[in-house]
Amino acid sequence: MTEDHSILFKVCGMRDTENISEVAALLPDFMGFIFYKKSPRYVGDDFQVPFNFPSSIKRVGVFVNENIEVIKSLVEKHKLDYVQLHGEEPVVYSSELRNSGVGVIKVFSIDKDFDFGTTTAYESVVDYFLFDTKGKFYGGNAVTFDWNLLSRYNQKIPFFLSGGLNESNLGGLGKLLEFNLVGVDVNSGVEVSPGFKNIQKINSVLKLITTNN
Repeated sequence: MTEDHSILFKVCGMRDTENISEVAALLPDFMGFIFYKKSPRYVGDDFQVPFNFPSSIKRVGVFVNENIEVIKSLVEKHKLDYVQLHGEEPVVYSSELRNSGVGVIKVFSIDKDFDFGTTTAYESVVDYFLFDTKGKFYGGNAVTFDWNLLSRYNQKIPFFLSGGLNESNLGGLGKLLEFNLVGVDVNSGVEVSPGFKNIQKINSVLKLITTNN
């Protein structure tokens, strides 16, 4: 990572219109909306991005093993800039989406046994990787993984760090600056309840990120 590299900030699992607007006022770089119906943060069938949503914030749709045509339809409907693939989507699936014009973030769930060689096949078909904690759910497990494991990654594709991130554990972010860290992704660690974010906690995280930029 170069010295002038700024750490991007992504807030995921948003769905409440007023809460979206409150968080958007803080101008995170990315905001994620979960379209996986089994998630406690599922946006719902009638979801709409607020009309006054800032154009500077990248819109990310989160999907888990979804039909590719459904994803393309939702990308168009919600003007999504990126799709975040949180399941077992194969390389060809990611390639087709990226060729359709949308950015792709591929998620890998990390534990001590994870083989980072798994990421290699996706290097030409994604914009970013996102490393999350392996747990019971597809994301939102509210626990961190051992960041020392990231030394096993070849660092070729910039990655977002995720997994229970909050103001208490992001103080150690500085030790990751030697890696190809592009941003942090917060969700369960800054929530009041599933899908509803605590603005004060997000502000605290923003201050920590700014300190490490």
